[in-house]
Amino acid sequence: MTAIAPAPDPTTSAPASRPGLAPALRAEWIKLTTVRSTWWTLFAVVLLGAGLTTLLVGLNAEWLASPEADEDPRAFITWGMMLAPAAAVVLGSLVVTSEYGSGMIRSSFAAVPSRGRVMLAKSILVASLLFVVGTASALLGYAGANPFLDAQGIGLPLEGDVLRAMYGSGLYLAGLGVLAVAVGFLVRHTAAAVSILLGTLFVVGPMVLLVPGAFGDWLDKVMPSNSGGGMAAAVSFNPNLMEPWTGFAVFAAEVAAVAAVAAWSLRRRDA
Repeated sequence: MTAIAPAPDPTTSAPASRPGLAPALRAEWIKLTTVRSTWWTLFAVVLLGAGLTTLLVGLNAEWLASPEADEDPRAFITWGMMLAPAAAVVLGSLVVTSEYGSGMIRSSFAAVPSRGRVMLAKSILVASLLFVVGTASALLGYAGANPFLDAQGIGLPLEGDVLRAMYGSGLYLAGLGVLAVAVGFLVRHTAAAVSILLGTLFVVGPMVLLVPGAFGDWLDKVMPSNSGGGMAAAVSFNPNLMEPWTGFAVFAAEVAAVAAVAAWSLRRRDA
């Protein structure tokens, strides 16, 4: 007679394993690359970062070479990267807020119950993608703009601060992408997240110049557009900025602080 094995006791069965980071990254990569908004925003980064730099330098190369010029040509070689952050924050926000708008975020959390892991996977992918595209955009802008400077005898070699501004552009956009992901998880609404970020970068940042005294100077230095944006400029138009790597360390700390608050909030709020 064949013995019949007893049914397993559900109370003593081993708990199901939770998906690790690698499956979460694969799932988020599929979601990120199968929507049109990702490609449109990345195209906007390239168009703004490379296209505007080439256009501006092409129109002003003769003036930059003239004795009347009071600006360093290096300040213009990544000029378009001053506007590319607008597209970067839209991408980072949409990665999160579009799922809250459609209700898909519940499926994401059901598949990967560790909400922090979902946030980490989104942040890694957005930062990696924006670093690559941001650096490539800066290099394309340099390749398009420098021939105009060469024609005027003021060409810039790809070294020193100019080289740092190339990968610094990628680092700045990557940090903004992580910041946008964190703000997206905090506010859960596309218009609100984009408005907060664009307002901080392009409205509040310039307005702090109106604050008088040493406190105003300090605010100007630590605003994200200045603390992080200095990495993306070979020579900044703003003489009040910190040294590029010092400023970027401050910017990274600001991004980490917002991300920590978002992760804490994510564990304690309903989906």
